[in-house]
Amino acid sequence: MKRLLFRVLCWGAAAVVVLQGSAGSAESAGAGAVVQLEKPKALPLALDDAFGFGKVKTFLHNRELEIATQNPMIRFERRRLDFGAINSDEVRQREGHYFTFFWKAGRAADVTVRLEYRQERLGTYVQAKEIRYGAAKGAMKTEFSVVGDEYHQDGQVTAWRAVVIEGGRVVALNQSFLWN
Repeated sequence: MKRLLFRVLCWGAAAVVVLQGSAGSAESAGAGAVVQLEKPKALPLALDDAFGFGKVKTFLHNRELEIATQNPMIRFERRRLDFGAINSDEVRQREGHYFTFFWKAGRAADVTVRLEYRQERLGTYVQAKEIRYGAAKGAMKTEFSVVGDEYHQDGQVTAWRAVVIEGGRVVALNQSFLWN
């Protein structure tokens, strides 16, 4: 019985590793941590068909602005974001904007995914966050968030732009309607 349980546990762990590897998450692609940039510099545009954005998921999580909804997916997302928060301060630190970008890399390359954004109380001032990937290839997923004190002090994100950077050049681009 112990041997059978060991085999099942080992197989289960292997399945988890395979699933994580095929998902193209930040961990499986050798991604670094999210880095906040003080002054993002403009980069030349050199779009490459090997890279591109697909679906973009944005979610605003703010208890004061939320309306009662019957949509179970929205209720689930709110609960998922608040999971583990013990008191109201922890819940407040999780409020803000969440961005999930699904993108592709048709060939292995060292790239950086950057989110540039503006917030309502900062006007036209552009902030940026970025994540570096080593040898990224295939279907990828990158998540950013503007939450907590950053969100409560500077306000909602009013416009955003996501770019994939390779060798100091923008090779893929996706932006909100209000980005100019």
